[in-house]
Amino acid sequence: MGDRVRIATFNLENFDEKPGSKPPLAERIALMRPQLLRVDADILCLQEVHGQMVDGHLELRALERLLHDTRYAGYHQVSTHVPGGTGPMTQRNLVILSRFEILEYAQHLNDLVPAPLYRMVTADPPEQNAAEIRWERPLLHARVRLPGGASLHIINLHLKSRIPTDIPNQKVNDFTWKSASAWAEGAFISMMRRVGQALEARRLVDQLFDADESALIAVCGDLNADSDEVPVEALRGDVENTSNPKLVRRVLVSCERSVPEPARYSLLHRGKGQMFDHILASRALLAAYQHTEIHNELLHDESIAFATDELYPESDHSPVIAEFQMMGA
Repeated sequence: MGDRVRIATFNLENFDEKPGSKPPLAERIALMRPQLLRVDADILCLQEVHGQMVDGHLELRALERLLHDTRYAGYHQVSTHVPGGTGPMTQRNLVILSRFEILEYAQHLNDLVPAPLYRMVTADPPEQNAAEIRWERPLLHARVRLPGGASLHIINLHLKSRIPTDIPNQKVNDFTWKSASAWAEGAFISMMRRVGQALEARRLVDQLFDADESALIAVCGDLNADSDEVPVEALRGDVENTSNPKLVRRVLVSCERSVPEPARYSLLHRGKGQMFDHILASRALLAAYQHTEIHNELLHDESIAFATDELYPESDHSPVIAEFQMMGA
């Protein structure tokens, strides 16, 4: 029958441990650890894992506490790090946990796609020279050895949110903009970052396909975009977009397509379900595909009045799991 492999992605939502934080970490763990146990993943991609200062250096101590006494505590683990350094970033690290051996890993941040240059037009005073628009966080790529010896490429992503980028001197406070034009420019810059990150990930995917068009690839993460939006389409590489049938073996497939539409959402915003968390599989991996689960039964609406991280210990996102039945090599 082969080996069952469950690949999951889960945005833990500002997962941190700070003195006096609300809700306290213990309360979050009490609710989120059962979620992880239910996910029952062999490979788990996490987003928004914050670092904590321990003896003068950053560690993922809050995550360690969450995983304690679970199967994941013994998994192989890799995470993003400060560019040019070795320790984790202060905020929003990506983590890959794997029951199987991780053969190698790397992160990419504006090295496959250089940061574009842009001059803000609504800044006060207006910018005279263009500046780099860099991505806020890297992508994380790991090569995993599956039972039987085959390699599986896991790419963990967290694309830029839809929150508009700040424009110099164009906000009254953290939530109030001075003009609609400034808000629009901030949203445009955030969109550039979001699509740019997707392009960088797609370039990595194409490099993997250059080496082997039958590569087993899973792109996982919080893409801050639904299935019909440009960042997800850029990652998939649909032939309908390229009009080139010779690229058909390089298409990635959204695993959530097999989930009935009424249940196909991983985030609730203003009463509307949105599919922001995705697992995209290469065609070779899709041959082993069984089903997708979206654990969204307990989602709260992250946009309603008083819906803040201080009130809700759970994440705003649902875990998404794709199961595969891998035949022995």
